[in-house]
Amino acid sequence: MKQFLFSIMALVTVIVTGAQDLKPFRVYNPEANAREDLKKAAAKAKEQNKHVLVQIGGNWCIWCARFDRFTKTDPVVDSLLRRSYVVYHLNYSKENKNLPVLANYGFPQRFGFPVFLVLDQQGRLLHIQNSAYLEEGKGYSSEKVSGFLVNWAPDALKPEKYKE
Repeated sequence: MKQFLFSIMALVTVIVTGAQDLKPFRVYNPEANAREDLKKAAAKAKEQNKHVLVQIGGNWCIWCARFDRFTKTDPVVDSLLRRSYVVYHLNYSKENKNLPVLANYGFPQRFGFPVFLVLDQQGRLLHIQNSAYLEEGKGYSSEKVSGFLVNWAPDALKPEKYKE
């Protein structure tokens, strides 16, 4: 009986922990016109000399919620995002999978969620990033995420940086 009660308490803890990850998380809009929003994000990136970081996932995704919270609480990552990227959350859910848009970017959903795209100022795909490589434990690594953001920032792709 004690083992049964312990199992029930463990299950409730897991459910509550997962619910806490998702509770305040509502950054994806299933009704958004992703194609138009990405054009706007690229125009804003051009105006601000940045790239577009597209986070693909949904409000249902615990790891998406963890990444969103992480980017807002890690000061280094937050600073890198603000300096070099226009961020757009592209919805993937049962209400709207945005399949035609994702097809244009080489089906990034094949890596799971969240998955990240780095787009240039014209909205062209520069990189697809599997988020699993940025994880650490039940969260994200500041070092790995920072390295990813630095390596795909506009300044990192300037040819003059690599002249001898």
